[in-house]
Amino acid sequence: MEQTAATPAGPVGPLVRGLDVLRVLAAGPEPRRHPGDLARVTGLARSTVDRIATTLVRVGVLRAEGRELLLAPGAAELGNAYLASCGLPELLGPHAASLAGVLDESVSLAVPDGDGVRFLTRSARRRAMAISLRPGDLLPAARCAAGALFAAGRDGDRPARDPGTPARDRRVAEARARGFAVDDQMIEPGLVAVAVPVRGPDGAVVCAVGVESHTSRHSAASLEERALPALRRTAAAMEEALACPPAPATHPAPLVATAAGARKDALKEELGAGFLQSLARGLDVLRAFGSLRGPARLTDLARLTGQPRATARRSLLTLRHLGYVREEEAGFRLLPRVLELGYARLCALTLPEIATPHLVDLVGRVRESASVAVLDGDDIRYVARVAGSRIMRIDIGVGTRLPAYATSMGRVLLGALPAAERAARLGRITPEALTPHTLTTREELEKAVTATAERGHGWVERELEEGLRSLAVPVTDGAGRVVAAVNIALHAGRATPEESLAVLLPPLRETAALISADLAAVGRFSPVAPG
Repeated sequence: MEQTAATPAGPVGPLVRGLDVLRVLAAGPEPRRHPGDLARVTGLARSTVDRIATTLVRVGVLRAEGRELLLAPGAAELGNAYLASCGLPELLGPHAASLAGVLDESVSLAVPDGDGVRFLTRSARRRAMAISLRPGDLLPAARCAAGALFAAGRDGDRPARDPGTPARDRRVAEARARGFAVDDQMIEPGLVAVAVPVRGPDGAVVCAVGVESHTSRHSAASLEERALPALRRTAAAMEEALACPPAPATHPAPLVATAAGARKDALKEELGAGFLQSLARGLDVLRAFGSLRGPARLTDLARLTGQPRATARRSLLTLRHLGYVREEEAGFRLLPRVLELGYARLCALTLPEIATPHLVDLVGRVRESASVAVLDGDDIRYVARVAGSRIMRIDIGVGTRLPAYATSMGRVLLGALPAAERAARLGRITPEALTPHTLTTREELEKAVTATAERGHGWVERELEEGLRSLAVPVTDGAGRVVAAVNIALHAGRATPEESLAVLLPPLRETAALISADLAAVGRFSPVAPG
């Protein structure tokens, strides 16, 4: 291992206390907490909680709604750092998704985490009787199928602090002998699961792949009979992927060292004692693991964060003290416990939940109504909306469907389709004259959609309804795909087209960029439901 600076005298206090606050917000039954409540639960002084909250809000990990605090989508990057550095979702996730399609049952990947089992990915099936396990959730190892597999795969005796029970010992022995484990309603009545181990090139159990179902569909025995052959084939394919992994997919570094350092310095200068720079730097170190596969060297983490080696090392040792990092001969390895910092809660967010706070901010700036919509067949469907504050405003509700050809958001979404699909969609649409200004020929519509795609924004003037003007831009996911559109709608008589475009397009694009960034963070390893 590379030579490092001497171990600091103690952990970084602001980082320890800041992560305490994040854990409380992540674990509570309600997503929002008042700072006074956080002070009571954590035992911290109210002034300390206020400084932590100020820092975490400014670095994009928390957001404030009135007097309450909640996790911001940017906090998902903390869990993403672990998932990217371990490589398991990227390597094995497609195999799990394929198995879920074959069996028509939910399939998950899980790893050991202390005395528990932490879920990494989940390919769920939509059912009325849903299984609510989420990536990042922790289950007690003694009561789930994957836990028996991990216990069976460990070398040596159990730790002295883990005396076991006869029933648990029997389950572990059976898992070792049979090569799989079954959960027959041990976690919850009605839930059954079967899991098999996935081993790395050295023969050690890396993770478990499991199939979960409900007793309304399967007994434990019938699920075992149905799923086990396919599970074993999938585990073998996963082990081949681990033995010969492709080059890691390239992702932008989460931090640009000079920009990150300059931003922290500017925030410290702006907020003074209200900004905890050591907390912000510690989170930067944690996020930096997301640009590296496997153990990370101190030198690389310091370079990515723009921090002196001694500063980065002190954060690392604090994270090790808290159980988020393990120090190995090859460097520092991020551990699955990082997922407890809100990942399960954040990966359950839908597009409307992600977009609405940004729409509120946008409407506060421009005083006009704003919406987000997705393409649904040949229509658009509104999934989020915030009304403007004017006496005369556009009155459209969430769930409303409108013809894509006559709306600015529809033209943005049609313009983002691949060329062949766009041509097919436009070819089957028969435009109708909703107003005297509606484009009603296919040639006019094709020209308008092409122009929308080329200029990067949609503009519709009195085509859907007399007096209605609408401006829209695309919203993208982490892969750059257009998944939605965001618009501003207003009365056409309020300003000239040139004035509306000049005033409204910049803030609309800023809002789309913020929504897109949040979608990229939340949806990097877990798909975001459109609502």
